Amino acid sequence: MARAEKATAVAELKSDFEGSHAAVLTEYRGLTVAQLKELRVSLGGNAKFAVVKNTLTKIAANQAGISALDDLLSGPSAIAFVKGDVVEAAKGLRDFAKANPLLVIKGGVVDGKSMTPDEITKLADLESREVLLAKLAGAMKAKMGHAAAVFNALPTNMAQLAEALRAKREESGEKAE
Repeated sequence: MARAEKATAVAELKSDFEGSHAAVLTEYRGLTVAQLKELRVSLGGNAKFAVVKNTLTKIAANQAGISALDDLLSGPSAIAFVKGDVVEAAKGLRDFAKANPLLVIKGGVVDGKSMTPDEITKLADLESREVLLAKLAGAMKAKMGHAAAVFNALPTNMAQLAEALRAKREESGEKAE
């Protein structure tokens, strides 16, 4: 690679690191071009999967302020730059790695935090963002309904107590005021 091409590649990788929510580093040794194409499709539209040169990637990552990947960049490396839902991309990588054991997840960075392969797998086990938000909204609605029932119970109980007191006074012959 000529010096200008290297500088362009580093600038592009730096831009990818800075514009991504997460970067997941993988080893793709033994995968065919067709399998890599299938992996790119399985990641969906919110992730870019690129085969990278380790030296240029180290330089770009350090320029972007990410030093967590330095130890992982050895052997044939590819990075999934995730710009959308990190959980969806992690699921895509996990599922593809199950079907194709030649894809090895080395680790990654999510919102500036270093992640091990096990942590990325745990991230993939989470439900999607939409499902988690729906569960949160349902829990909040249930709490609001419970609070409304509690607030409604106080006047209802007070009215029942007043009626019972009135009925007791009538029975004893007192005049209701």
